[in-house]
Amino acid sequence: MYRDMIKQITLNYQNKRDHNERDRKRRVDEVYKKIPAIKRIDEEIQRTGLDMSKAIIMSPKNYEEVIRKAKEIIEKLKMEKAYLLTESNIPLDYMDIRFDCEVCQDTGYVDNAKRCNCLKQEMVSRAYRMSNIEHVLEKENFKNFNINLFSDEPYEGEIMTPRENMIDIVSISEGFIDNFEENNGDNLLFYGTTGLGKTYLCNCIAKSLLDKNKIVIYQTAFTILDILENRRFGKGDKELGSFQYDLLFDADLLVIDDLGTEVSNTFTNAEIFNIVNTRLLKGKKTIISTNLTPKEISDIYTDRVFSRIFDKFNPLKFYGNDLRWE
Repeated sequence: MYRDMIKQITLNYQNKRDHNERDRKRRVDEVYKKIPAIKRIDEEIQRTGLDMSKAIIMSPKNYEEVIRKAKEIIEKLKMEKAYLLTESNIPLDYMDIRFDCEVCQDTGYVDNAKRCNCLKQEMVSRAYRMSNIEHVLEKENFKNFNINLFSDEPYEGEIMTPRENMIDIVSISEGFIDNFEENNGDNLLFYGTTGLGKTYLCNCIAKSLLDKNKIVIYQTAFTILDILENRRFGKGDKELGSFQYDLLFDADLLVIDDLGTEVSNTFTNAEIFNIVNTRLLKGKKTIISTNLTPKEISDIYTDRVFSRIFDKFNPLKFYGNDLRWE
């Protein structure tokens, strides 16, 4: 499954490059038809380059002089070409190839075979079947966020109304996005009962960071433990399992939704701590969403997990009426 996924992604990159090259050729032909002199210039530039290569082979001792003269000729031709394009109101880069990803130029790799973020995110999308999440993000994002759904009436002795509280939480979340590159920034802990917008706000943050080409993994605590157990006991596709496991530690943002729904035991507590702690040490950001109160988190998990979470996470309480009935 993992190798099939890589094979399909590689083919998709090739198709992108082929498509973009065809598009470039179409624009080049369009310019040649409109300004025939530019075709002549391009042919002259190509011919000069070939002549330079031949001259270097025939007389390698004079290669520096040969290169200098060729560069002078090519530079004059390029200036003439630029003038003709500008005169016809055509952008200077109009005939250049346009990549879907300028970083890796649609190869998927940068800096000596290092995976580009676009490739990583494509692998994430396939490995975790993120299409459903991506479909949700089309609706659940800051653009569609409606603060008026939250009550502006006092709520059960809280200092702020649910709306004031949510305005504060949204402001903190936007600051989290804006300062995402800072390693010393807080992680986020969203807690409160169901139906108060925790998952919606997680989706808003995920969408904003995905738009910035960040690698975002969004999983429930229950699913994360499935990944951990499959790797531990060698179940399923081993290469895919290892990839999923590594992403829990290496993704730019890990969103752990519904912490507390997984079965709590020595293994699960140790693994949750390992993920959170390793990400903190790496300077990777994490958001935890849970229906548990801080006291319940303390009761279920070890003191080590609890203290680590509340030391490095900004706890934000969600309260108010269940929005699912609004």
